[in-house]
Amino acid sequence: MGQYQVNSSNSRNFDLTKDNIHLGELSYPKWYTFNAEIILADLSRYQLVPEGRWDATIQLKQDHKTLMDFKLGWKGIILSNFTDGNREEYLLTLKSLLSSKYILMDANEKELFGIELELKWNQSHFDYHILTVDEFDNFYHPELFLLTTIHAVNYHLTVVIAS
Repeated sequence: MGQYQVNSSNSRNFDLTKDNIHLGELSYPKWYTFNAEIILADLSRYQLVPEGRWDATIQLKQDHKTLMDFKLGWKGIILSNFTDGNREEYLLTLKSLLSSKYILMDANEKELFGIELELKWNQSHFDYHILTVDEFDNFYHPELFLLTTIHAVNYHLTVVIAS
């Protein structure tokens, strides 16, 4: 199992680490926007861009190519991964209604990872603890997938819970 940590010094910048090694960051240009940028440790850059009516879908892009997207569904957030010309869907949902833990499941409802939120009361933002199953490390750019999922959690917190 993999253990990842996402720390935020504010509500706009999130740093992903594993075993105290920097893997990438998620940054928002301003407070309360769904636009964001991911910069991985190898300095590759990706954009998270709202699309559609009322910004209902968020797309992960690199050089105008869509790699992933996510949108709200009845059971949670549906993430679609477009690697190697295939579309794979995943469901990100709260473990229970009053839980502070999100889980990501594949199409067979196998849990791939859990994200536990830790509220920083004195700073009004969250840090995230992520525990993955072993096969998750075989994903194409697992750090990119995790940072996109953190953006999905932030989106969910803003759109659903804060409403």
